[in-house]
Amino acid sequence: MFRLKEHSQRLARSAHMIHMDLPWTAAQISEGILELLKKNGAREIVYIRPIAFVGEGGINLDSRKHLKHVAVFAFPFRAYFERSGLRVCVSSWRRVSRSSMIPRSKVAANYLNSSMATIEAKLAGYDEALLLDEEGRVSEGAGENLFIVEGEVVATPPTYTAILEGITRQTVLALAHDMGLEVRERPIDRSELYTADEVFFTGTATEVEAVVEIDGRKVSGGEAGPVTKRIKASYSDAVRGRIPKHRAWLTPVNANSRRAGRAGS
Repeated sequence: MFRLKEHSQRLARSAHMIHMDLPWTAAQISEGILELLKKNGAREIVYIRPIAFVGEGGINLDSRKHLKHVAVFAFPFRAYFERSGLRVCVSSWRRVSRSSMIPRSKVAANYLNSSMATIEAKLAGYDEALLLDEEGRVSEGAGENLFIVEGEVVATPPTYTAILEGITRQTVLALAHDMGLEVRERPIDRSELYTADEVFFTGTATEVEAVVEIDGRKVSGGEAGPVTKRIKASYSDAVRGRIPKHRAWLTPVNANSRRAGRAGS
């Protein structure tokens, strides 16, 4: 599994941010995920979704005293999008505000915002939506973090601009540094989407995927650019343990297992 520890830690942190303190540690959740895959004899690429929720305790909106539960499910998985090279649009829906919700907490409530933007994009004939924050700056995709490329400089919105701190985002930042690329975490204006040399999304399910059109404007001539291709190849190598420096990112499920599952987020 890829970055199992980080995924379990983010689940625990997200729960803590909304006063849902779990009776299990991140390490115990990781052990439970491992046990699930072992019992099911997983030998193919799977997507893993751990979820924490409250149960018995009444209908009061103060859920602190409700019983806490954690469930995990896994299923065979190939690709999040139907095609490579995405056409996206800037959504009319803004990313949930930091003054209303906690965008960096990976909670189901935040995903209604993403769902509304996705449906709007699909109805308009696009593959995915891209959301702006309250100030009109670029935030992220409906289910992905976003990067732009200008020459050899890679930029992505900082965490204070109402984005989720994606684990794939963190991975790509590290890989870009390894490749000698200059990386900047800075606010990105909407207009920069239309002038960038390259644009790409990152996410656990998405991995690294090129954006080739935004609001009817071609990006990188309508195909994945060279930097995006390099980062995508490097990410693929990291997931499969081909980069010695980053093999600690992987957790073996079984001693004889040849293919790693990908921890869901």
